Amino acid sequence: QEFLETDIAIIGGGFGGVAAALAAAEAGKRVVISEPTDWIGGQVTAQAVSALDEHFHIETFGGTRSYYRFREAVRNYYRNEYPAARDRGEPFNPGGGWVSRLCFEPRVGLKVLQDMLAPYVETGRVRLLLEHAPISAEVRGGRISEVTLAGPEDRRVILRAALFLDATELGDLLPLVGAPYVTGAEWAANTGEPHAAPDRAYPERVQSFTVGFLVDYCPGENHTIRKPNGYDYLRQSQPFTLVLRTRGGNYRRFFMFKGDLPFWTYRRVLDAGQMLPGAFASPRESGCGPVRDIALINWDSNDYYKENLIDRSPAQQARILREARRLSLCFLYWLQTEAPRDDNDGRGYPGLRLLPEAVGTADGLAKTPYIRESRRVLGFRRVLEQDITARTDAGARAAHFTDTVGVGWYPIDRHRCAGDPPAGQDTRIDVDPTLPFQIPLGAMLSPAVDNLIAAAKNISTTHITNGAYRVHPVEWAVGEAAGTLAAACLSDAVTPRAVLEDPARLRAFQRALLDRGAPLVWSVDAGLDDPDFAALQASLLHGPFPAGTPRRERLEILPDALLTRSEGVWLLEGLPRTRLPSRARENGPLADLLAAWRAAPLGPFTGADWSAACAALDLPAPLTG
Repeated sequence: QEFLETDIAIIGGGFGGVAAALAAAEAGKRVVISEPTDWIGGQVTAQAVSALDEHFHIETFGGTRSYYRFREAVRNYYRNEYPAARDRGEPFNPGGGWVSRLCFEPRVGLKVLQDMLAPYVETGRVRLLLEHAPISAEVRGGRISEVTLAGPEDRRVILRAALFLDATELGDLLPLVGAPYVTGAEWAANTGEPHAAPDRAYPERVQSFTVGFLVDYCPGENHTIRKPNGYDYLRQSQPFTLVLRTRGGNYRRFFMFKGDLPFWTYRRVLDAGQMLPGAFASPRESGCGPVRDIALINWDSNDYYKENLIDRSPAQQARILREARRLSLCFLYWLQTEAPRDDNDGRGYPGLRLLPEAVGTADGLAKTPYIRESRRVLGFRRVLEQDITARTDAGARAAHFTDTVGVGWYPIDRHRCAGDPPAGQDTRIDVDPTLPFQIPLGAMLSPAVDNLIAAAKNISTTHITNGAYRVHPVEWAVGEAAGTLAAACLSDAVTPRAVLEDPARLRAFQRALLDRGAPLVWSVDAGLDDPDFAALQASLLHGPFPAGTPRRERLEILPDALLTRSEGVWLLEGLPRTRLPSRARENGPLADLLAAWRAAPLGPFTGADWSAACAALDLPAPLTG
């Protein structure tokens, strides 16, 4: 066995783990990342879900600066590899998949992430332990002292660090270190969520996972795989279909190549028509030349919901994964032999060809399944359905968290679950639309373990809110915040809990995130390129905009427009107490001003109002500008 000591140990090299490593390494800390596969990147690489689940504003707001570096590097790869791609319009989507604004091949995502880490790997600041997974841990006095990793050929690595980040896909570090966690669906009586289970908690009701695969299409050729065992049963019980239930209880048939939303281009990750001069009339015309369309197959029909992977023995997990991989091969076989053809002439598309080289496996299936739901740490704060869904009094944003460390936005997306009643396995929960939300630091920390930070999909959400927080840009933001926090704790010799509970330390940490280009509040008209981005964001941290004001009802913060008087009150009350001594807060002139402004809340907060406030608070004149 080998002993390794480092500043920060990141267990899990998925999307959040890489983001955490970059943030920590850029802050000058030493990092070791363990990853059970031979590919870093998780969702976008080993799991083959390289069609990013993002939101409407993502091209201009809602990601961190490092996340945008990743996105732009992916696009630049194709621009450099295919000269014709340089002339494509913006925003450039190499795959042209209609589910996402950025679709690309998993191997390209892998190269970009490797390139981003390369400067720190080469200098030794970051060390990668591929094909290593945690098997045990030692905890003393509520602190993790070491984690043992199992590697190839019975290798054992004992990893010691000041701080440990759990960036695994299933929250695998949580049970090893004794951090309380939940799985599956909570009871409504415990969370108050309108769509939580009404009668009790269901720990086994975990969202299905999916073994994705990539295919191209060669018209006139036959690439039909051998009929998998159990095909006839799975065809009926899954079932295999191109008809899906949509929100609201409607059903829609998706055609393979025709229509406004073809199945073929749903998660297409390489659009040959954009990589070669000219354009093809249809996806089928790319044929099997040197550049071909490539599509990711990740669909309800290959969602594996029969059993749950969490808290199973290695033997049980291996069996479940074999069955899930067989399910995906069965769905491919159905597409090749029985799927209804667009022209209604026969059945199946035998020209669909599995691409092992595109995912780096012998069988052509993704190295590891796409995990939708992890163990979830019981944190200082739990994100509930009512925190992020639209309400009549909510305004444009979800609930404000004063300990925000990032932002995100996605619908609450619940797929079929292990443990669902059999009669409900073809249904979905139609939850209210979500509002653009924040990531609270309290959801990333365990009260039971001082030096543990959740850094992926294992933060303290619920079964319901996990469906909105599990997506790519949110996982990246969680990981980046975790790595930044770990570095800050080491520099200041404090625990993560101390940062959460000390307002001054929390504000300093949030300012460090803002300086990295991590938005903490939704302000779509003042993004990362705004010279006042960090200052504007910092001024918004203390609480939500007052009810009834334009800035509460819109995602814009209108930095050049006058404040209303109620917003002026809100802004003054949010100034740090070090700037507003208690005697100034309590003095008569200030109280009189605040009372007058509250009496006319929608009136303009003028320069004269600013001057009066500064005079009452004995603050210097520059604040009136």
